[in-house]
Amino acid sequence: MHTPTDSSEFTPSDETAQQIARQVLARFQGQKGNLLPVLHAIQHVLGCIPASAVPVLAEGLRLSRAEIHGVISFYPHFREKAPAPIVLEICRAESCQAMGSDALAQHVRERLGCDFHGESQDRSVSLEPVYCLGLCAQSPAVMINGRPHARITPQKLDTLLKAEGWAA
Repeated sequence: MHTPTDSSEFTPSDETAQQIARQVLARFQGQKGNLLPVLHAIQHVLGCIPASAVPVLAEGLRLSRAEIHGVISFYPHFREKAPAPIVLEICRAESCQAMGSDALAQHVRERLGCDFHGESQDRSVSLEPVYCLGLCAQSPAVMINGRPHARITPQKLDTLLKAEGWAA
């Protein structure tokens, strides 16, 4: 597994971001209320919505840069820089909290050396909160690189992260 030395390694170039933004705009052209689908599509391709894509989106959607930035910053799902290769999301909803996700979050923050919305010290894991994975009956739950996992203990989480390539 490639371990980057700098998180900017994950962020696409301005030229790439603008090119993808134009392609996505063309795909959703004429569709009403297309801002959210456009943002999701760009993030799906690039892993983030870089600031350099915002002017292209503003022009193409006939919105202000502030409006687009406001939507990006409002929804916690959207990010302006690409995440680390391993994205760990810990459920912070009430059911998971009642079943131990607070202790799980504390464990992983200590292991990774970062808080939510941060990266592990080796920059290989991004830690994000999520507010319900739909696994309430199997709490606490996490998602790793888009795959949900239930009934997570600190030990089970360590095993899952190692299986993803994280070397603690």
